[in-house]
Amino acid sequence: MKILKSIFEFYINSSIHVALSVYALVRITEFYFNLPYNEELDYFIFYGTITGYNFVKYAGIAKLHHMSLTKNLRLIQLFSLLCFLLTLFYAFQLPQQILILFLPFSLLTLFYAVPIFKGLTKNLRNITSLKIIIVALVWSGVTVLLPLIAGSLKINTAMVFYLVARFLFVMILILPFDIRDMQFDKKHLQTIPQLIGIKRTKKLGFVLLGITMIIEFFSVPNQNFKTIYILIFTFLLFLLQRSRSKQPKYYASFWVEAVPVFWFLLLFMFA
Repeated sequence: MKILKSIFEFYINSSIHVALSVYALVRITEFYFNLPYNEELDYFIFYGTITGYNFVKYAGIAKLHHMSLTKNLRLIQLFSLLCFLLTLFYAFQLPQQILILFLPFSLLTLFYAVPIFKGLTKNLRNITSLKIIIVALVWSGVTVLLPLIAGSLKINTAMVFYLVARFLFVMILILPFDIRDMQFDKKHLQTIPQLIGIKRTKKLGFVLLGITMIIEFFSVPNQNFKTIYILIFTFLLFLLQRSRSKQPKYYASFWVEAVPVFWFLLLFMFA
C-alpha cells in the first residue's frame, strides 16, 4: 500500500497527470475537427508539458536547496530531464511552422516562473490577476491552435468559437485550484476568489461553463459530442460546486485535473 501511495504521489508531483490532461485536450481537438492522430505533435506537447510544469514548480526550490534535495525531488529532476530530451526528440520531427507558433507559449511559460527583465524580481505569476489568464491562454493555444495548424486547416469562425470555449473551459478548471489556494496566495496576486469571494467565484464559473455549453451546442454538429459534453458539463459543475478552501489533498490536483481525461476517454469509446 505504501508503494502504491508513493507511485501515485510521484505521478501527481512529477506533473504526469497534468500532462495527460493537456494531451487529452489535444486529442479532443483532433476528434472535433476530424484530424488524424499526430504522434509527433501530441507527444511533443505531452513531454513539453511535464518539462514546463516541473520547471515552474521546482526551479526555485532547486535553486535554494540544490545541495540538500530530497530523494523524491532529485528523482523528479531526473525524470524532467528525460522528458526534456524526449521533447527535443519530437521537436526535431515537427515542421518549423509549428515550432515558431509554439515559441510564444513556451516563452509565456518561462516568464511565468522567471522575471522578464534582468534586475526585476516579479515574474508573470506574481502580477496581479494575470495567473489564470496566462495559464488559460497557453493551454488553449497549445491544445487548439497547434493541432489545427498542424492539420493544415484554415481558421474559420467555428474554430475561433471553439478556441474561446477552450479558453473558458481551462479557466473553469483553474477556479477550484484558486479556491484551494486562497488562504495561501499572497494578497497582491488578487486571484478571482480573493477579489470576489468563493461563492461569487463559483457563480462566475457556472456562467462561464454555461457559455461553453452554448458554444458547444451551436458550433458543434456532432450529436454524440454534444451528449458527451453534457456529462462533462455536469461533472465539472459538481466539482466546482463542492470546491472549498479546505478540500481533500487531491481533490483539485487529481479529480479536477482529470476532467479532460474523462472527456477524451468518453469520446474515444462512444463517439
